[in-house]
Amino acid sequence: MKKIFILTIALAASAITSTFAQSTKIVGGAEMYPTKDIVDNAVNSKDHTTLVAAVKAAGLVETLKGDGPFTVFAPTNAAFDKLPAGTVGTLVKPENKAMLTKILTYHVVAGKLGSKEIAKAIKDGKGTAEFSTVSGGKIWAMMNGKSLVLKDETGATSIVTIADVFQKNGVIHVIDSVIMPK
Repeated sequence: MKKIFILTIALAASAITSTFAQSTKIVGGAEMYPTKDIVDNAVNSKDHTTLVAAVKAAGLVETLKGDGPFTVFAPTNAAFDKLPAGTVGTLVKPENKAMLTKILTYHVVAGKLGSKEIAKAIKDGKGTAEFSTVSGGKIWAMMNGKSLVLKDETGATSIVTIADVFQKNGVIHVIDSVIMPK
């Protein structure tokens, strides 16, 4: 009886650990918990300090802590580093808040779109899916081999490097370049 009880506890612990491991992802060296909101997870990612600072400067913290759901295409610090020198410093100035807000909300789509939903939309669109962003712009998703690629209104592209980071109020897809509206 004792062996069965110990085995049952071990199996239960294994199942809990397995479920927990499957439901979290590591982004920027930190675990992203599906029980936390987008902001509470993002602030722990060392790869998203620029994005978090920009979200704060734009006054979007409370919005992204809201119920959502939101799909956020989250550029890394390295993605922001690809912008021309001085761009981020200029955008976070109070007088440029409207432009910063437009750029950041261009990275957000209303609803919770995991990679499966995006892949289905691409298939249904015969290779390309169009999404409306919260800023009112459009982005397009397509596959390049096994990579999910976004195209912005300027024609530039970004690759999803980490997909399906589920949050309690949406999902984050980490991208390698900042996407820009017209």
